[in-house]
Amino acid sequence: MLISIVAPCYNEEAVLERFHDRIQAVAEDLLPLGHDMEFVYVDDGSRDRTLAVLKRLAERDARVRYVSFSRNFGKEAALLAGLRHASGDAVVVMDADLQHPPELIRRMVQLREEGHDQVVARRTRTGDGLARTLTARLYYRLVNRLVDVELVDGAGDFRLLSRRVVDAALALTEYNRFSKGLFAWVGFPSTAFTYENAAREAGRSSWNLRGLLNYGIDGLLSFNNRPLRAALWLGMVLLCCAGLYTAWIVGAALIHGVQTPGYVTIITAVTALAGVQMVMLGVIGEYTGRIYYEVKRRPHFLVKATNVERTKDLIP
Repeated sequence: MLISIVAPCYNEEAVLERFHDRIQAVAEDLLPLGHDMEFVYVDDGSRDRTLAVLKRLAERDARVRYVSFSRNFGKEAALLAGLRHASGDAVVVMDADLQHPPELIRRMVQLREEGHDQVVARRTRTGDGLARTLTARLYYRLVNRLVDVELVDGAGDFRLLSRRVVDAALALTEYNRFSKGLFAWVGFPSTAFTYENAAREAGRSSWNLRGLLNYGIDGLLSFNNRPLRAALWLGMVLLCCAGLYTAWIVGAALIHGVQTPGYVTIITAVTALAGVQMVMLGVIGEYTGRIYYEVKRRPHFLVKATNVERTKDLIP
């Protein structure tokens, strides 16, 4: 079995060579079992010397294939590029910062041989702060009540995919991609195991609070239209409340006459309703914006440099 390692990279100059050395060691362990490896690195427009390191690795190891973007297109685009360039019978998707221990690949391969098309490495939250852990658990609980697929807390991009899962994921051509949800949507027999969370060995994570929030919103909106349905139901509830309040005001005026007090109530109601309207417009705008990006049909990424064949996303 040929195993493709797909590793998106963004400013990973400090750790790339160590990552490749550990991956090579895993490849040597699997070789006696009849498994070979190729390494597909995707440089997501890094601003350091990541591309230079990848070129050096390619000169040293003929199994290394690299693709470098013209700018930073995001991790989802890098994952897509890696899957398009992977030719293996199975593909292992993982980060290049060593937070995904390469030694777990052997276990993934063993589970693949048992007939599983997806083998997911689910990390524990050991070492995470209490606030982050609680927020993540609440997010997954909320999302799984809304979306059409099940997202597992701790199950990220670190996973082994069979060729038919990769082909199915590549057949989904939407511009706004949420790979974790796409892998769950395509289905096929899958299994998971847990591993202890590992710290980065070098460099600094490019994820920040804003990025995590945007990623969470993508997951929420990518696989359902329930926020739009919720907006409709909320509008109907507010309409009923407004009707009851109007009836109460008219009844009070008929019984007690018109009274001047009520300024605070009116201002509160107007402000609250305006806030709800803005939220609902924001939800509608999110879906409209996604439609806008889809109909433009722009490429997911542009390639600046590569040592493999040109892709259809590379404009000549």
